[in-house]
Amino acid sequence: MTTSVSWHLYLLDCDGRVYTGISTDPARRLKEHRAAGTRSARFTRGAERLELIWQVEVGSRSLAQKAEYRLRRLPRREKLAIARTEASWARLRQRLFEAASLDANPARKVCAE
Repeated sequence: MTTSVSWHLYLLDCDGRVYTGISTDPARRLKEHRAAGTRSARFTRGAERLELIWQVEVGSRSLAQKAEYRLRRLPRREKLAIARTEASWARLRQRLFEAASLDANPARKVCAE
C-alpha cells in the first residue's frame, strides 16, 4: 500500500523579498534554504534573514506546481496580503484559479464581427 504525499505551498520572507515555493515538508525545506547549499534556491542564497511567513497544504504535486506558478506571478504586496489573510486553501485556490480561467487562453478568443 502506498501512502499519498501531501504537498505544501509556502512563502518566505527573504530579507524583505518574498520567495514562493512548494515542498512536502516546509520546515525541512526552510532548513535547506538556510544552509545555502546546493539544495537551496539561488533566490535565497546569501540572505541574512529567512522566515517562513505562510504555508498551506495543497494536495498533489501537480496542483502545488500550478498554484506556485500563479502565486509567483502576483506582485509582492498581494503575496503579503495572502500571507496575512488566506488561511484556507479553498479560498486561495478560488482566487488563483478562477481569476486565471477568465483569461486562460486569449488565443481562443475570436472576434465575431
